[in-house]
Amino acid sequence: MLAIERQRRILDLLQTAGSLRTTETAESLGVTDETVRKDFELLEKQGELLRIHGGASRPEKIRGDLPFTQRQAIQREAKQSIARLAASRIRANETIFLDASSTVLTLTEFLPDLPLTILTNALNVLTALSDRPNLDLMCTGGLFDAKSRSFIGLTAEKSLQRYNIHRAFLSGSGLHPERGVSESNARQAAFKERVISYSEDVVFMADHTKLGRKASFFFAQAADLSCLITDREADAGFIEELRTKGVEVRVGE
Repeated sequence: MLAIERQRRILDLLQTAGSLRTTETAESLGVTDETVRKDFELLEKQGELLRIHGGASRPEKIRGDLPFTQRQAIQREAKQSIARLAASRIRANETIFLDASSTVLTLTEFLPDLPLTILTNALNVLTALSDRPNLDLMCTGGLFDAKSRSFIGLTAEKSLQRYNIHRAFLSGSGLHPERGVSESNARQAAFKERVISYSEDVVFMADHTKLGRKASFFFAQAADLSCLITDREADAGFIEELRTKGVEVRVGE
């Protein structure tokens, strides 16, 4: 198989799966891991994919440009398994922060039937939980960002000062073991950085396609996270590396 044909096959596989592992791709194509790594490197330079820990993923711009409802459907089963595990961490009478990501929105489907204060900057979270009588819903307010359906900016950031956040549930565009947690939007990154500073327990919810990825704006170090909750497709080496940094890692089924 010529290199150009192999690379075209890699992109076809990537379009279907959303992410690829180096070893599995090499086995599928009948080539060495090193050959696939070089293909990934070339295709990344061409803007066709993003290299992540142990493999490759579709470029962030593909996911970021999709409407929110379509982003919520991506890796749906993984997000549900992550959300179930995240929900088990919540205790009665806590103040919980939920961000505007599609992964964290899935958590609203599994929220335990407990008295809670829910603080959020996400309009979708408020809508999803509006009929729950045992919840006190609090919105940060701020500048409304239509793309993420969330409130950001200085007003949103300053409103966080009023609360003692027991647990913050966040996601993002990527988590890299050395560079940390990142977002593709500068204002979202600045807001999440402030959330972390006011939170006792910081839970990062991310499916395996975001692990090892670096987006444009970093808002935390990996060690700033209390816990990563991911899915069973996550690379074992990445998980072990994060645990050596003192981060609890839990894997959904």
